[in-house]
Amino acid sequence: MSVKRTLSRVVYGSRYDRIPRGQRVYVRPGERIAREIQWRLRIRRAPVLRFQDYRERTLLGEIEEFVTCHLCGETRQQPMFQPTGDKQGWSYRVVRCPACGFLYRNPNIRPDRLGDLYATGYDGFLTGRYAVSRQRRHRLTMDAFGPVLSSGQGRRLLDFGCGTGLFLRLAERRGFDAAGIDRSPDSVAAANERLTSAKAHAGALEDVPAVAAGGFDVITLWSVLARLPRPIDDFRRLRSLLAPGGVLLVLTVNAASLQLKAYGSGWSGFTGNHLMFYSAETVPALLRRTGFAGVAFAPFYGDTVEASTTRLPERLSRRLRRNVEISGGGNMLRALAFADDEAVERWGANLQVRRLS
Repeated sequence: MSVKRTLSRVVYGSRYDRIPRGQRVYVRPGERIAREIQWRLRIRRAPVLRFQDYRERTLLGEIEEFVTCHLCGETRQQPMFQPTGDKQGWSYRVVRCPACGFLYRNPNIRPDRLGDLYATGYDGFLTGRYAVSRQRRHRLTMDAFGPVLSSGQGRRLLDFGCGTGLFLRLAERRGFDAAGIDRSPDSVAAANERLTSAKAHAGALEDVPAVAAGGFDVITLWSVLARLPRPIDDFRRLRSLLAPGGVLLVLTVNAASLQLKAYGSGWSGFTGNHLMFYSAETVPALLRRTGFAGVAFAPFYGDTVEASTTRLPERLSRRLRRNVEISGGGNMLRALAFADDEAVERWGANLQVRRLS
């Protein structure tokens, strides 16, 4: 038994062992407050370095480059974490922007070397438990935003970073005129084998005429945002592809998660191919800079909890929901961005929309 689990047993006993690991920090008494204090102390103790000083004391890998904050342009660096994938052999540094709070990998991966982070085999993503859990997460996220994504009749959808087409299959079933785009030819080939009416394309947004023409009512990014080395450039292109009244859906790991504050460098969101880490405080800055009119967020309580395959006692269910909502939205971040005022008026009636102008 690990040291962390042993300490947890000493404090809480075994009564929370049946609760999924990701939700325990939200339901154990007093833990939310303790983790928030722990996070504030971590920020206070972390040094803030000049860009040049940080560069001089940090090794730069062959495929890496030093970057400054993409959201606000701040050059100072506040080193926070050093995640490591022991079995996979990767390690990197995560810094915090002391001006806006954005967390990002630095040194980061050069855009022209991004493919070095990905394996060439995709068979494991086609079927089995992975496909089932991913499609469940897609459905739960779509449902969290109500009628916006419940029916695709007469609406065009683009899935950016479509991978092997797991979401495009669901979009077909909901009636969307759907297309996908991905830089991996292997993934696109696998996607087109499973699709009926939707079509997946290989390449960049500007390389595929059917995509570059725009006019999409919905654009989706499933676990893609954290992997973009130039998010401002990408989101400007995506905004230009939306039709009037269009929306953009994002699912990504949440940098405000209590799990991050509890587990630090061991957080599940720190994976070998993640470059930047967003929260409900930093996503609006990205959207504001790239021309969006508003954004709404949906709390994430955990896949099995939302799907009712994990049934919590009512007392713990209330505590989970309250703590998730108070502390920044759960371990995953679910955001719906509105292209313009027309989109806010059409789709924002039952959502808490944060205006960006």
